Amino acid sequence: MDAAGQESFREFVAGRSSALLKTAVLLSGGDRHAAEDLLQNALIKAAGRWQRIDEPEAYVRRILYRQQVSRWRLKWRRRELTVAEPPENGAADGAAGVELRLVMRGALARLTARQRTMLVLRYFEDLPEGDVARILGCSVGTVRSTTHRSLARLRELAPELAALGPAAAEHAPSRDFSPVEVRP
Repeated sequence: MDAAGQESFREFVAGRSSALLKTAVLLSGGDRHAAEDLLQNALIKAAGRWQRIDEPEAYVRRILYRQQVSRWRLKWRRRELTVAEPPENGAADGAAGVELRLVMRGALARLTARQRTMLVLRYFEDLPEGDVARILGCSVGTVRSTTHRSLARLRELAPELAALGPAAAEHAPSRDFSPVEVRP
């Protein structure tokens, strides 16, 4: 890689690594160390082909997804370890948003890697079913059925998500939630 390519790669890593790390954390079930490894491996692969990449962020994200798929296709699976962490810096969205993120992170960590990957791609990355199928190398029907089962499992694992209320799901910080509702 020439000097201009190295500088371009450094700028990309400096500017986009935090957003890519968030995706990697979600894909790895909240395990920040595994997410950092996932992102580092993706960036190493991208660096080797940097001069030939047209859309760097899309390319790196595709590597992240495919590496995660490879991990859950391995016959030997390591046991996931869930650790309590404070939520990301997001105090502006209020207590309901923080509670929602903590519950969601815990519930996602308890899903299988395949289920978590489908939900991250469909809802966090907001990709259409066709794109998810292409990225993961499966059919659109598989994406639909796996997403449906993953959402059902998420609801089983975290029924408290419904208890947070519709405003929490919409990240509406202005609404005040009280644990006791008084009706006239």
